[in-house]
Amino acid sequence: MKRINYLLSAAIIGGIAACSPGEKVAEEADLPPGPVAEKVPTELTLHGDTRVDEYYWMRLTDEQKKAEQPDEQTQKVKDYLEAENEYTSTLMSHTEELQAKLYDEIVGRIKQTDESVPYKNKGYWYYTRYEEGKEYPIYCRKRESMDNEEEILLNVNEMAVGHSYYQVSGRSISPDNKWLSFGVDTLSRRVYTIYFKNLETGEILDETIPNTSGFAPWANDNKTIYYATKNEVSLLPEKIWRYERGAGADAEMVYEEKDNTFYIGAYKTKSDKFIIIYSVSTLVSDYWILDANDPKGQFQQFSPREQKHEYSIDHFGDKFYVTTNWDAQNFRLMETPDTKTSKENWTEVIPHRSDVLLEGIELFGNHLVVDERKGGLTYLRIMNQESGDEHYVDFGEEAYLAYVSTNPEFNTNVLRYGYASMTTPNSTFDYNMDTREKTLLKQQEVVGGHNPEDYITRRIYAEARDGVQVPMSLVYKKDTPLDGTSPLLLYGYGSYGATIDPYFSSTRLSLLDRGFVFAIAHIRGGQMLGRQWYEDGKMFKKKNTFLDFIDCGQFLVDNSYTSSDRLFAMGGSAGGLLMGAIVNIKPELFEGVVAGVPFVDVVTTMADESIPLTSGEFDEWGNPQDLESYEYMLSYSPYDNVSEQDYPHMLVTTGFFDSQVQYWEPAKWVARLREKKTDNNKLMLYTNMEFGHSGASGRFERYKETALEYAFMLDLAGITN
Repeated sequence: MKRINYLLSAAIIGGIAACSPGEKVAEEADLPPGPVAEKVPTELTLHGDTRVDEYYWMRLTDEQKKAEQPDEQTQKVKDYLEAENEYTSTLMSHTEELQAKLYDEIVGRIKQTDESVPYKNKGYWYYTRYEEGKEYPIYCRKRESMDNEEEILLNVNEMAVGHSYYQVSGRSISPDNKWLSFGVDTLSRRVYTIYFKNLETGEILDETIPNTSGFAPWANDNKTIYYATKNEVSLLPEKIWRYERGAGADAEMVYEEKDNTFYIGAYKTKSDKFIIIYSVSTLVSDYWILDANDPKGQFQQFSPREQKHEYSIDHFGDKFYVTTNWDAQNFRLMETPDTKTSKENWTEVIPHRSDVLLEGIELFGNHLVVDERKGGLTYLRIMNQESGDEHYVDFGEEAYLAYVSTNPEFNTNVLRYGYASMTTPNSTFDYNMDTREKTLLKQQEVVGGHNPEDYITRRIYAEARDGVQVPMSLVYKKDTPLDGTSPLLLYGYGSYGATIDPYFSSTRLSLLDRGFVFAIAHIRGGQMLGRQWYEDGKMFKKKNTFLDFIDCGQFLVDNSYTSSDRLFAMGGSAGGLLMGAIVNIKPELFEGVVAGVPFVDVVTTMADESIPLTSGEFDEWGNPQDLESYEYMLSYSPYDNVSEQDYPHMLVTTGFFDSQVQYWEPAKWVARLREKKTDNNKLMLYTNMEFGHSGASGRFERYKETALEYAFMLDLAGITN
């Protein structure tokens, strides 16, 4: 790729331009000036209000990005991004040794030759293993016993040769165990081509299906699959197709979603009795069901689509179980005969509780496992459906992450679940639901050793400015002083009802062992404290998310967990929006900020329905076509609210092929920040020119970016080794 020296200050062919008179660029003391993006004012008018976007020209189409021979505009954008990369590399060059050390440390803690805990399904034990020095997984199975000969389903290391990015998704085995369907993405745009493998001969067929979501469940005839295709512009899945492998016939469309605020897909119930088409938006769920023994039949709607009705369905025996918010903000559990599924036939199994969020269920022949959240913690409730007895699994820690793992079989009294805390590595247990006996099957090995007793994890609460108590999860090494002198990294997300539980990270040890405190702010917009916690951090209450995070940071400073010149913040994607908002609102609170793939150009993106994720998220952020929504979103959109003020040191990362948050959002944001900011702090943009939203696909490659982020913070904290 063409690279341009970041130090050039004259106009450069390819899009880096010198300042014109009157333009302001921060001349950072002892730092070279950063690249200055060309300004091409573009007027964006909505509701009679005109915004001027000087960097709108940075936007490219997918065709432009993928073209082997870039046109003039594409080259101009690439040259700018490469210049920013070069600038970042130069500013961070004195940390190269530290970055290398961090990378080696992080990768060195990962057990290179490793294997997942096998699970049994239809007579086979399935597992994933990794080989030393290899980037990708090897998917395997053994028949009946783990002592039998291994069958390699897919060796992704071999498949990925010649590709800088390679992601396998949606592996699905036919009921007779003879066929495998799977999706492959080689561009990091989450657009998959479906392949078929004959598991008896080992042959991967030439028969492929492009432009899909990747997953294709099988009907019970072992030939028919169902899959979703995507709109080639917005990348939204919009049609479901029925296809008979090997028949040579064209696929038949069986469902089309014409409302572009919905996401669609297909799956098969655990009972193997039904193929389900789902169509869901932020506030509405809709399901269509088909007997899996009748693959050419017609899908029937489960229950009429209703506004603000969210639910999910599970099947066992002759019943569907329905987790629904119908008259139940925190959801309740219902059941209905599988021959009469519309809402008027539902009867209640577990009622609504104002203090307990029902997050999901797992069905067994004689047991029902209910995944609940209360007081910010997850509880697994075991209900014996024959005797009526029930109890909760005992976890015994103050802050932890627990979840139902892979349980494909009904006829067992053993629940497999996962567990971790900020000090306890990821662990897999089998739990006898009758005797209550736990069996630890595997705990993540931290190569080089890890003693949980050397670290302390705590749950604390900060009072937000409106009086609400916001929980935080902390972890730090025992000998780390809490007297205001220790650096602290505060992490946040706060959108989509996604809860960031207190998870274990061997990567994080590189910060903790160097004296950092790590904290997660469980801010509104997630569901840590129930559904209302989410409702209070979205739409016209979105600013609660940002203010909660700031108030958490201020609490940590005021109570001597750290100081403002030692406080760092990090968030990615919608958490990157969070980072953009907090640095506009209270930049002086933070020493440094890492914003990963940040969603920062809120109004422009949400006004453009051709961009992936836009139309499906109007109920999360608002639709700018509505004046009230437009004005509210505009009041916090990070890109639109950059001002002439001091900002903290900042490292911003993105991916050129990102389909979730397009690269031009962080690129434009950095360009505007560099134009307006009045400080002498570092502002760096790193664009991975080969990958997308989730970064590198390889097992180890992704940690190079982590090492860069850690080195950025450690360097600012004065920690050099």
